[in-house]
Amino acid sequence: MDPARYLHHTVWDRGAKFALLSATILDKDAFCRGSGLDPSNVALVDVPHTFPVENRPLYDTTQGRMTYEHRDETVPEVARLVVRLMQHHPDEKGLVHAHSYAIAERLRDHLASFGVGARVRGHDSERRDAALSGWKRSDGADVFVSVRMEEALDLQGDRCRWQVLCKAPYPNTRDSRVARRLEDGQWGWYYRTALRTVIQACGRVVRAPDDYGATYLADGSLLDLFERARHDMPGWFADQADRMSTPDLPAFDPGAAVDGAGGTRGSGTRGGSRGQSGGSGRGGRSGRSARSGGSNSRDPDDHPLSDVWGE
Repeated sequence: MDPARYLHHTVWDRGAKFALLSATILDKDAFCRGSGLDPSNVALVDVPHTFPVENRPLYDTTQGRMTYEHRDETVPEVARLVVRLMQHHPDEKGLVHAHSYAIAERLRDHLASFGVGARVRGHDSERRDAALSGWKRSDGADVFVSVRMEEALDLQGDRCRWQVLCKAPYPNTRDSRVARRLEDGQWGWYYRTALRTVIQACGRVVRAPDDYGATYLADGSLLDLFERARHDMPGWFADQADRMSTPDLPAFDPGAAVDGAGGTRGSGTRGGSRGQSGGSGRGGRSGRSARSGGSNSRDPDDHPLSDVWGE
């Protein structure tokens, strides 16, 4: 609950001056409180974004809400959106941020049932890195359905030109530490944490001033997040959000999504009942069982990643 306790003896006590570089500090005072720093001894140097805003567009393609109670009706619509985006980007790789293995599996199953599974790759918790590496090396226009790849992923250039954010990445309220913060009224932290993940995700497909990539928002809760966390947005991201528009996408036509596309059969997890990519198992269940067994008897629902591993 208090990272500052550990940062003092592991970091701050080991030097006199530090330079911390990040695009997502968001709020100086909140960052200092969480890090055990005195705001009066900290200078925040805010520099403009060097990537042109027109090279990193956001698009409102929301299909409904991806909260648990609305997910059954929204996931099929998100899958249909992905098909239309595949049509819109016939020769370009795409990345789908599914948020959890359960959502990823359902999306892949829907995409396979639509007949576009040959252009879709995925991964489970065990073959995550291998599946990602294979997709990045491929020459086709495959779409990679991913889980927890919003950060530390470099998809510069033709490695990826478009991506979809399927769900607002709020912290898991079933985790006791998150619940405790909210009981203490730390809703600002809750919204900042989600906004930070969204900003990080948007940067996966635009890695240089001359690079470009589009980000499509599929969950209506993302628009609510932008309103609630507006005061914490860096100016350069606020400009990006203010320019958000609704794209003119082709009508749903699964055949057009694969005809003429440069997709190749992947080596990641299966995309659904057609089993086009020969992976080692269904991501949602393998991800959960790999972590909930063994000597650690902690309730899997009381874990910060339980919404990723399970339903």
